[in-house]
Amino acid sequence: MSYIYGRGPVIEALKNNKVDKIYLASHEGSIIKIKAMAKEKKVLISSLSKDRLDKMAPGKNHQGVVALVSGYEYKDFQELLDENKDKKEFRLLILDKMEDPHNLGAIARSALFFNFDGIIIPKHREALVNDTVYKTSQGAVDNVNICQVTNLSQTIEKLKKSGFWIYAALLEGDNIKDVDFSGKVAIIIGNEGKGISDNLIKASDFKVKIPNLSEFDSLNASVAAGIIMYEVIR
Repeated sequence: MSYIYGRGPVIEALKNNKVDKIYLASHEGSIIKIKAMAKEKKVLISSLSKDRLDKMAPGKNHQGVVALVSGYEYKDFQELLDENKDKKEFRLLILDKMEDPHNLGAIARSALFFNFDGIIIPKHREALVNDTVYKTSQGAVDNVNICQVTNLSQTIEKLKKSGFWIYAALLEGDNIKDVDFSGKVAIIIGNEGKGISDNLIKASDFKVKIPNLSEFDSLNASVAAGIIMYEVIR
């Protein structure tokens, strides 16, 4: 069990039947919608002071609502492949060393917007789906397949055997505007500070880059992921 906060994330969690209890310190605006949804789904509602909510979500912009939710259920990787084996267009993101939960949340939100089929993250040295990810994604994580895997190299080999082309997003490579991303594709996005691990670069089929229009050579990882996802579906 864990807490999520903020009106948007709580509404999305209610839509997906993830909420066990709601704590409110406000009864205005969209909180009225949250109360109605909670009552319809027979979710317990508790009214608390703002100070109490501040203690439940310290330093967070909870917007007067905190929800107790079931732990996040990651999608099984093999199950994701099996369920979509007949799809001609299958799009995945592979995140390497994405330690900032804000980046994971923002990427999940963009992945839902661009209708990507899933996000693959390693179990170690990676941000997990937590309250910050929920808030940053505005609840999108409940509608995106996120798979946790033990070994990214082995996962990439499985993807190749399933007909995927693997693209590594780097500072040097083919301009993404000139790349044909049709078919089954998986895009590796690295930490903006550390980049993609050497073994994953070697395992990729293609190296691609976002064209740089200035001397500044670095983008936030979630911004880069959003640009690349747009080009993939364009």
